Amino acid sequence: MSGKPKFRYRLEYGLVRTAGALLNALPYRWALFFACGLGRVLFGLSGKRRREASRRVRLVFGESLSRRAIERIVWISFRNTIFNVVEMMRVSQFDLGAINEMMPEIPVAIERLRAVLAKTEGRGLLLALPHMGNWDLAGSGCYLSGLPIFSVAGKQRNPLMNDLINKLRSGHGMAIIERGGHTLRQIVTRIRDGQIFAILPDTRSFTPDMAVPFLGGVANLARGMASFAIATRVPVVPVIMHRCGWSHFNIVIHPEIWPDFSADKEAEIVRVTREVV
Repeated sequence: MSGKPKFRYRLEYGLVRTAGALLNALPYRWALFFACGLGRVLFGLSGKRRREASRRVRLVFGESLSRRAIERIVWISFRNTIFNVVEMMRVSQFDLGAINEMMPEIPVAIERLRAVLAKTEGRGLLLALPHMGNWDLAGSGCYLSGLPIFSVAGKQRNPLMNDLINKLRSGHGMAIIERGGHTLRQIVTRIRDGQIFAILPDTRSFTPDMAVPFLGGVANLARGMASFAIATRVPVVPVIMHRCGWSHFNIVIHPEIWPDFSADKEAEIVRVTREVV
């Protein structure tokens, strides 16, 4: 985008930077407390989205949960998303010691990933993290621990916000590739060079791709994760994060999933994707 950004883009950017300055000035727990209060207000105003989220939770749990229990799940999910934003805005304040305190399993997870890397003959691997916990903060923890990790981010319409989000997501130096014309080639090259590609596999594809059973329903997921694993001859390691309370996380590393390189490629793409999900 050339020329001066639109006024609404500059306004949005200014509001976010102002909020970020406030969140960084407050102690961490106070920043979460402030965000929780603001979240309550926004949650109350998000009637349509709140009802849709409740409908989806009901699809998963059926009649086994009360309406109040479902509303609590939706609220905690909404609150945790806001907490993720708080942590992203102040990521530079978290050193490896702080991240290890928030995520006690990080050192064990790092060693598990190094053990998998040792099996790939100099290549990297794919790290599959669903939209749970704080995946950006975990990426910073991996990078600060010495793992060559990178990820891909979509381009925002607001160029000012695009630059800010990419800067924040990179945390302490983790490489962020902006989705574009040469993205696929960069990903393959980096994996073959021994780097770890962190990918969010539960992101739906906006074009018809693979119908995969997911949480009691069917999701339209992209084949990119499995395709990269097959093309670079590396495994996929599923990792589940779960926020415990406000500021701590559990991390579970699942056994790596290797593609069968002698099998039919299309069949393997489906199998690996379903197994990860």
